[in-house]
Amino acid sequence: MNVTERKSGDRAALRRLVRKEKNAEQRDRYRVALLAIEGHEADRIAEATARSRRFVQRWAYAYRDGGIAGIATKPRPGRASFLSEAQRRQVAERVRAGATAADGVTVLRGKDLQRWIDAQFGKFYSLSGIYHLLHSMGFELLSPRPRHPKHDPKKAKQFRRSAPLLSAG
Repeated sequence: MNVTERKSGDRAALRRLVRKEKNAEQRDRYRVALLAIEGHEADRIAEATARSRRFVQRWAYAYRDGGIAGIATKPRPGRASFLSEAQRRQVAERVRAGATAADGVTVLRGKDLQRWIDAQFGKFYSLSGIYHLLHSMGFELLSPRPRHPKHDPKKAKQFRRSAPLLSAG
């Protein structure tokens, strides 16, 4: 492959990018460009990266023609979010606040948030869409086991001390 350094210092920059990149496909793009600059042939690069010869050629030539910017990940088009950035912040605040007495539940679930968003903003999200929205905002699906509002830790401890032992006897 006839690929040379497009700009002085690209080789060192590609090494840094390979080390810090978490996306495997993007990391392989950087590795392909680096190995091509170092003079390796397409078949050898394909073997070293466990990618096809066509993948190697595509990204080595993309580097040759556009430099590091030519192999960088570009934003992919997609449907715009139903909610504006301000509305997303309101949803995040609502989730952080947790369930209230008006909700009638002890823990907010996806269905509760689905109803709240529909009532607040007039936007309908499917249940899977709600979970995707929460995940994109950095929330996890796991939550601690809810406590009943009437739960009293002192009474529970007293009950455990005074309750008769249930043993076969």
